[in-house]
Amino acid sequence: MLRLFVLLLLLANLGYWAWSGGHMREAGLGPAPERDPARLAQQLRPEALTVQPLASSVAAPPPPAAPAPAPSAEAAPPEASVAAAPEPRNERVCLQVGLFDARQAEAVRVAAATLPPGSWRIDQVALPGRWMVYIGKLAGDSAVAAKRAEVRALGVDTATPGPGFEPGLSLGRFASEEAAQRALTELTRKGVRSARVVQERGNAPAFVLRLPAADAALRDQLRTLRPALAGHEARPCG
Repeated sequence: MLRLFVLLLLLANLGYWAWSGGHMREAGLGPAPERDPARLAQQLRPEALTVQPLASSVAAPPPPAAPAPAPSAEAAPPEASVAAAPEPRNERVCLQVGLFDARQAEAVRVAAATLPPGSWRIDQVALPGRWMVYIGKLAGDSAVAAKRAEVRALGVDTATPGPGFEPGLSLGRFASEEAAQRALTELTRKGVRSARVVQERGNAPAFVLRLPAADAALRDQLRTLRPALAGHEARPCG
């Protein structure tokens, strides 16, 4: 009985395989065909179905193009920058040289005659008085050397006093007598002896060489007059 049951089960499986696989259609047996036209005929409201692409497959829109930068002066070609550069100006400045005394002023006048006419003039100004802390007059050069060494040992500088006060030593020049007296008091505290305040010069006229509009060429010419300028340098007019 078991063998008969197994045989019947095998025959049933073979029959189902032949029926479902369409091998018995020639005998009129087999399932209804389910091809694409048949499936389409069985669809319900196919117009309501929409196909959406995957999010990862959607191409991102390109970013908006950056606006072109506005042209600026820095972006100008080198040729444009060079063309726009102004020509250097021949600057004219007012210069003056001095103070000179009457004798020096005459020597300056002779030397300045080589400058272009109308480019210079010599002006007279008031020369204020000057006071000096002074040691002298001394016996001679050896006395001057000995006194200089003595004063320098106290930490005090010295200078030549100038015509009319030699042989001697200058310990400082001042624009007022009061300033000279204060300096003398301080020097006395340091141990300086035999110094005094004298008026080196009184109020007197003085002279300056003035160039009201000196350009580069005139400034170069002025340098050739240095021997006659007694060591004075040109400075802006005050």
